[in-house]
Amino acid sequence: MEFSIKSGSPEKQRTACIIVGVSEARKLTTAAKAIDSASKKYLSNLARRGDIDGKLGQSLLLHNVPGMLCDRVLLVGCGRDRDLDERQYRKIIENSVKQLNATGSSDAVSYLSELNVKGRNHEWKITVAVEATNHVLYEFKEFKSKNKRAKKALRKMTLTVPSRRELPSGDKAALIGSSLAKGVKLTRDLGNRPANVCTPTHLATQAQQLAKTYKSLRVKVLEEAAMKKLEMHSLLSVSRGSAEPAKLITLEYQGGRKSSKPVVLVGKGVTFDTGGISIKPSAAMDEMKYDMCGAASVLGTLCAIADMALAINVIGVIPAVENMPSSTATKPGDIFTSMSGQTIEVLNTDAEGRLILCDALSYSERFNPAAVIDIATLTGSCVMALGKHATGLLSNHNPLAKDLLHAGETSGDRAWQLPLWDEYQQQIDSPFADMANIGGREAGTITAACFLSRFTKKFHWAHLDIAGTAWNSGKNKCATGRPVPLLTQFLLDRAE
Repeated sequence: MEFSIKSGSPEKQRTACIIVGVSEARKLTTAAKAIDSASKKYLSNLARRGDIDGKLGQSLLLHNVPGMLCDRVLLVGCGRDRDLDERQYRKIIENSVKQLNATGSSDAVSYLSELNVKGRNHEWKITVAVEATNHVLYEFKEFKSKNKRAKKALRKMTLTVPSRRELPSGDKAALIGSSLAKGVKLTRDLGNRPANVCTPTHLATQAQQLAKTYKSLRVKVLEEAAMKKLEMHSLLSVSRGSAEPAKLITLEYQGGRKSSKPVVLVGKGVTFDTGGISIKPSAAMDEMKYDMCGAASVLGTLCAIADMALAINVIGVIPAVENMPSSTATKPGDIFTSMSGQTIEVLNTDAEGRLILCDALSYSERFNPAAVIDIATLTGSCVMALGKHATGLLSNHNPLAKDLLHAGETSGDRAWQLPLWDEYQQQIDSPFADMANIGGREAGTITAACFLSRFTKKFHWAHLDIAGTAWNSGKNKCATGRPVPLLTQFLLDRAE
């Protein structure tokens, strides 16, 4: 998908389709008024007759509008002006792209980026428009035997700015949006691939391919023998039941000064989670291929920032395993020593994500990080608490948590902070080891973070539980690409 930025009146545009907005009470936007003037009240007459009243979700496709050089005009309902916030703007863009894609137009000029969104400038609106457009047009057809595209697919979108002086900043915003879209697409593709394809080895190969594409990236993959030498017995306790070897993938991005401390992103990479000996119910177990979405989001975020050449240092650490039941699999009650030297009693082998993350967090210490953020599809409790709308956030450093929350609001990829109080720590006490890997049914998301917090004493750390936000279930199941927008915005803010 190609994006360009321009300024100019809609009646002068030669294109397959021009997109303009209509607010509630049949109020034409500035661009729509220009078309209305050129067409001698063609749009206002339609609105007066009730063809469109501007409600959010409405649209009306017009052909051969008088006085216009374009083939079509698409009117898009924008709702009430006073309600036009970030969330509504994104819905308007998504609806316009869905309707446009159904027309068979190969190119279009959209004036929706000139809508007045409370507290947001034209750069933000363009970035969101580019990312949202790509999100709507995403398809995953790698394994379709008849992988044929429509004869006429949307190939080019032009977004507008009010005047020529905004063109340079508009171009920059479009590049940021396109880079973000690349990262989100990579994350979604990896998540949607089946577990017989997307193995720990496949994740390592993807990291190596990224390093070939972007010279600013360096990759290192540790095999199980190297992990044994590092005494990562907690991580290896998960992979021991599988024929697929574990991998510890490190992907380094050097965009800032060498002296600058890096941000470390740690992504849970369980490429399939049966639950191990504590096996899961069979219903919807196919969706456990998405248990590596934390790892996929780290690769997607690094892809995005490398593509935009962001001035910051970031390191991705991905513990990648498959969790299977077998004669060699970990049993409930087994005790292992982590890389940190702390011992863990494994009461439930289906609480495996924290077992691989804790060793990866300890490994992150060697990079002398400015901050460490782990991303994991960790607990069903988070889905029960926050549903599919917000990512769970817990942290040992409030300024870091606030920065992540702010990035979530800016990007529309929102998180919600949960408490990490000492009172919860006692739930993971064990009579036989330093800790247990579960803390009972109550506050499951918090006790999982309490477990991880015991391996983060030496740095500022935040935990993102994406169990509810990483994919959509049901008939239209698909990876969402979250929280790549949140993480990328966080890094953009930090670089600026």
